[in-house]
Amino acid sequence: MNKLWTVISFTVRNKMRAKSFLITTLIMAIIMTIGVNLPAVIGLFTKEEKETTAQIVGYAVQADDPAGTKLAEQLAEYFGKHPEQGISLLEAAKVANSAEAETALKAAVADKQAKGYLTFGDPNESGLPSVTYKSEKMIVSSVMNKLQTALQNVQKENLLKDAGLTEEQKAMLFAPVALDSVQISATEGAGSSAGKNGNEQGVAIGVITIIIFILFFAIMVTGQMIASEVTSEKSSRVMEVLITSVAPLTQMFGKIFGIFIVGLSQILIYVLVIIGNASLPHNKEAFMAYNIDLTKVDPMLLVYALIYYLAGYFLYATLYAAIGSIVSRTEDLGQAVMPITLLSLAGFYIASFSLSSPETMLVQVASYVPFFSPFVMMIRIGLSNPPVWQVLLSLGILFVSIYVSGWISAKIYRTGVLMYGKRPSWKEIRKAMKAYKI
Repeated sequence: MNKLWTVISFTVRNKMRAKSFLITTLIMAIIMTIGVNLPAVIGLFTKEEKETTAQIVGYAVQADDPAGTKLAEQLAEYFGKHPEQGISLLEAAKVANSAEAETALKAAVADKQAKGYLTFGDPNESGLPSVTYKSEKMIVSSVMNKLQTALQNVQKENLLKDAGLTEEQKAMLFAPVALDSVQISATEGAGSSAGKNGNEQGVAIGVITIIIFILFFAIMVTGQMIASEVTSEKSSRVMEVLITSVAPLTQMFGKIFGIFIVGLSQILIYVLVIIGNASLPHNKEAFMAYNIDLTKVDPMLLVYALIYYLAGYFLYATLYAAIGSIVSRTEDLGQAVMPITLLSLAGFYIASFSLSSPETMLVQVASYVPFFSPFVMMIRIGLSNPPVWQVLLSLGILFVSIYVSGWISAKIYRTGVLMYGKRPSWKEIRKAMKAYKI
């Protein structure tokens, strides 16, 4: 036991003092800081844009087109009542005909008085004159959508005037209809009011995205660290010295637990960075503006995330250690661990692309596959309501897989660290494993 702790402490000290660890941790902390502060930065620029850069659209009053002039004035009145739309209509000139209007409006755009302008044609099937928006620069779809919405509202207003409705009736007709959505569990009792509304589901998706990213990053990076540590000791012949004083299995599990402490320390640093930045006053305001309430995060979700991280780490760590033990040159390590890397990538991508559909058959099956369940079951727990027995079954399969993987990896490691030269075949490994009993 003393030798095991010696290996663990040596591994922790060696990795935490490495420049690669410090630089990687710092870079990821900076990236997370930028990500957490991004809503506040976007909100700052959006606020400035709304205050200083309203989209000015010009129009001309034509003597020969009273219908077009009336429609332009109605649009100007509509946007005047709705400044949040960010569009303002400008009367650029009073002219006699469309040719003079085109000349005057182009001059307004050239003089930077307007971003674009409206021209009016013959009435269409709606009864309103046809409208064309012209701009010197690329047409922005948001501007077109706002103009189209304004035209629809003007058309409705004209029809309602002809119908003889009062102002109160018009207000009731245009009043928005409230529709809420709540995610519930069909297995809960009829009196239960538990469920997630739309905003809470949005927060859950964001939190789950961060969790599966951290899980994937931690599992893959720490697994690579274990494999490279073992392979570098073999390639430098340090393993021959170590094996005379420390048993191979003590080395293997010492490295696994040591790298686990290093990886967990990184995650704690990242969590503290996220919490610290999210607690800043400007971020609280930005999150509230985007209807993001971090207090709605279920604490049990974080507990499950920790459990699945631990289980996923030890499953992949034993496999990385076993693969690292049979590779004699660090140049061959990338190719050797590729199958394990692809498994972790598959789990990560299944979870990432299933965030909008956490109840598909693929997700349900993958949540029981031990190589995928650390990622996939998290989206089911966070975004749907899986029965408790399904979560326990997934964890049970994962724990049994860790035991089997640890047993096989220990036998491979015990023989692999003593095999030099070219990478041995599986037949040679099986033959060598029979000589040792774990």
